[in-house]
Amino acid sequence: MYFAPLRIPRSLLVTVSTLALVAASDVPALAQAGAASPTPQPSASPSAPETPAPTQPLPQQSPPATDQTPSPPPQAQGGNVLPETRVVAPAERRPPRTPPPRQVVRRQPSAPTQTQAPSEAATQAQVVAQQNQKFDAARQNIFPPIGSGSYEMSHQAIESLPQGNNTTLDKALLQFPGVHQDSAASGELHVRNEHANLQYRINGIMLPDGVGGFGQILDTGIVGNMALLTGALPAQYGLRTAGVLDITTKADAFDNSGKVSVYGGSHQTITPFAEYGGTVGQTQYYVSGRYLYNNLGIENPTPANEAIHDRTQQEKGFAYVSTVIDPNSRITYIGGVSNALYQIPNNPGQPSNFQLGNITSFNSALLNERQSELNQFNVVAYQHSAEGIDYQLSYFNRYSQLHFWPDPTGDLLINGISSSVYRQSYVNGIQEDTAWRIADAHTLRFGFTTSAERSLVTGINTTFPSDPVSGGQAFDPTTGAPLPPVTIYDSSSKLGWLFGAYVQDEWKITNNLTLNAGLRFDQMWQYVDANQFSPRISLTWVPLDGTTVHAGYARTFTPPQQVIAAPTNIALFQGTVAAPAVTQNDPVLPERAHVFDAGVVQKIWPIPGLEVGLDGYVKLARDLLDDGQFGQAYVLDGFNYAKANNVGLEFKASYTNGNLKLYGNVAWARQIGTNIVSNQFLFDPDELAYIATHYIHTDHSQWVTASAGASYQWYDTKFTASMIYGSGLRSGFANTDHVPSYTQVNVGVSHDFHFVAPNKPTTVRFDIVNLFDKIYEIRDGSGIGVFAPQFGPRRGFFVGISQKI
Repeated sequence: MYFAPLRIPRSLLVTVSTLALVAASDVPALAQAGAASPTPQPSASPSAPETPAPTQPLPQQSPPATDQTPSPPPQAQGGNVLPETRVVAPAERRPPRTPPPRQVVRRQPSAPTQTQAPSEAATQAQVVAQQNQKFDAARQNIFPPIGSGSYEMSHQAIESLPQGNNTTLDKALLQFPGVHQDSAASGELHVRNEHANLQYRINGIMLPDGVGGFGQILDTGIVGNMALLTGALPAQYGLRTAGVLDITTKADAFDNSGKVSVYGGSHQTITPFAEYGGTVGQTQYYVSGRYLYNNLGIENPTPANEAIHDRTQQEKGFAYVSTVIDPNSRITYIGGVSNALYQIPNNPGQPSNFQLGNITSFNSALLNERQSELNQFNVVAYQHSAEGIDYQLSYFNRYSQLHFWPDPTGDLLINGISSSVYRQSYVNGIQEDTAWRIADAHTLRFGFTTSAERSLVTGINTTFPSDPVSGGQAFDPTTGAPLPPVTIYDSSSKLGWLFGAYVQDEWKITNNLTLNAGLRFDQMWQYVDANQFSPRISLTWVPLDGTTVHAGYARTFTPPQQVIAAPTNIALFQGTVAAPAVTQNDPVLPERAHVFDAGVVQKIWPIPGLEVGLDGYVKLARDLLDDGQFGQAYVLDGFNYAKANNVGLEFKASYTNGNLKLYGNVAWARQIGTNIVSNQFLFDPDELAYIATHYIHTDHSQWVTASAGASYQWYDTKFTASMIYGSGLRSGFANTDHVPSYTQVNVGVSHDFHFVAPNKPTTVRFDIVNLFDKIYEIRDGSGIGVFAPQFGPRRGFFVGISQKI
């Protein structure tokens, strides 16, 4: 990298000022995911890379074979060794103190200067990395998970799963305690038995809700670390509160390197992936992209190995750019896009219940339903840290679009209605968060979020006229032919607003006891206008080294997603076979709840590397939000239970011994609700009457959920395994039954070859999904808001190769 002579003094001033700030603050840098290339042991100080120039050897040990810009040093060491490298390297080149740097960074044709330029560029990149580590630590101070349960997974942990970073985000999340899987149509996963109440954040910035569906906008390849926060959340976390998935983007990706890979196997799967990151001046950048094609885009509705009509094509892109403006400020851009096309899989043997002209039957294996999903998001954040105040001001937007295309003939003959469904959402918002250290024992945090959403929900429905006597399909009394179908157009658009503000005080009562108390206010102006003040309080106690106890209470307020709460004009369907038997249609309400949570995490000192944790929770809810698929279109509609409660207990354990890593989680939970108080027309009359007088299990409720995994690094070979267990989701009339339990085991092995360079491995991997070919149902087609059966994946074999560049 070349630097113009005119810019050298400013660069040196920034460097010196940064060194002074780091030396004065002595704040350890935030721990990030593992480096992309080999790094020194924690006790060794990083140094500039070796060069062939005949100069004096560097006194400190260097990472092996780093012939390019080295990766940032281990963040767990606080980064305080980086400035030492910055000072020593120029001093070794020339005796004079100040002038030489100007000569080193000059454009140089001569050999001696060429050997020094990479070292100078490396030092500059290290200084920028160290500055960003300071900002990362400050951002963590803005968003600490005080008093809540926190389960983390690093980039290395993701790579230690079978399939590595080819694992989709929802499958990786199944390895967290209390997270169980569901079908794509029903939301893919649930945290603590909740439905669609998971909040996604990137670097502390909340991503607004999309329009549902089963396309995943985020890719595991971008993750440096992700933490799932649950329980009695601090006041800064509002809206979606069953869990907060806070993703920190990779911080070891800015060393002017990258990776290209291709992965594929069973179900005609092929997924190339590429990423690259680097440092230019004061700017760090990272970009990645993935393409996916296979014949199992959505769960198979049959137990067969291959689904019928289930192809998918998906493209995902991600970009991160961060520039240090001055020692106290930086600005960051984060953007992502996901574009996906799906065929809706077919279930052969479905009966034809209607007649279209002279056509009386249709082969359900030949249906041609499709769905497309487009998601985009952009975030611009300004962060400033100085004089005990850290704050971040962000602008965000998100565009989401979903379109379901029916089979015009097949859906009419089988279901009596053919619906083309279009949903669109565009959100703009501002978020501000501040942490102010007002005293040694007190940190005051406050902030706000406001957003505006323009949503559009449109349905073009073709259905048959009904017989006024029988309610079935109407026929011409003279000819006996069925009456021609009619088309019903139903559309709802809305400009809705959300506003939230909070203030909270972190009070360190003693060195071992912390009280965090706060108050949150939320206001919604959507299809329903409502608001709530929500107190939050928690205690964190560390009685002994290796023991952490937390307990807390949180009042929560959860607005429904605007597109899911959009009303349906059921009057338009009167006189057709699609007219609902229930005509009550109250609006979807926000959920209000009391959450109590307590837990303990304990290191088992007699067994080094072993840590265990136990967490219990109780949630008492009014107007509990739930969603379901109530038609052939793969979209969700919302409704409320008047009263509900959710209780659970989670156990976790992890063990690390050298290159061996083990973990296991078991969760017991129960969620029940009574009395449907919104969108009642979605239910059959007998089911609605039963729920009005009985507490029933929610359809996504599962008694026991478990996950476990292991990895072992043997020289350049890594062996991995993971497992998930579920006792079965609910099924039957009013969810009074459940599908059978299941266990799925995945295994994998990968090996690094050093064909290109020691620090640029070529990695080859082989994975088996569902090792024992367990055939199991996620859904059986019955239960509330369940339209069709879905089976877990059959055994699949996958291979991949990646090259670090």
